Amino acid sequence: MSLWSRISDALAALSAGEGLTAIFDKLRAPPERSVAFAIAVIALGAKMAKADGHVTRDEVTAFREVFHIAAKDEAGAARVFNLARTDVAGFEEYATRIHAMFAGQPETLTDLMEGLFHIAMADGFYHPNEDAFLEEVAHIFSISDSDFRALRARFVPDAAPDPYSVLGVTPDMDVDAMRTVWRKLVRENHPDAMMARGVPEEAVRLAEKRMIDINRAWEDIQSERG
Repeated sequence: MSLWSRISDALAALSAGEGLTAIFDKLRAPPERSVAFAIAVIALGAKMAKADGHVTRDEVTAFREVFHIAAKDEAGAARVFNLARTDVAGFEEYATRIHAMFAGQPETLTDLMEGLFHIAMADGFYHPNEDAFLEEVAHIFSISDSDFRALRARFVPDAAPDPYSVLGVTPDMDVDAMRTVWRKLVRENHPDAMMARGVPEEAVRLAEKRMIDINRAWEDIQSERG
């Protein structure tokens, strides 16, 4: 059964009057967590789309880059998106339920944040309302300010990303300590490690960009330090 078929099964509960927040509470164990992850990206992405006032074709395309959606499954994905967009529940409630679901798995919450950043930047413009939205979601997810800034530095091209921010280190750290952080990030972002966290196979492709950014940051630091 495909991911999207399982999502359709989960949405069947809505016929009984349950909302998406109730579905989040039910999808707590593997393999259902991968379904919950996909629904979370769609639902929070829909709420974020309201933050900048509109949904562009670029944003839809960006979502497809993260999750491959077969033609037969498009209706299910669209249903999740439209439900989230019209649901009276605020994004804070969604984020709180998702945080509870992945408690003890901060890496998975960071994966989800990356998906949202990817969608936010799809139209080439990072709206101030999107920034406020993502900063609040990060706060609910217990993602530190420094880690949030590191994510933003990688995705928002206001300037060349600061390699220290990307790795989450400071210039006054010893090079060997920085190397230890870099190696840890490489291990944590290996596809096998991501799959073990219950991330859908489609979302693992986000790690490709992440690994490029991590390795480029380390190379820049090495060059700077000689």
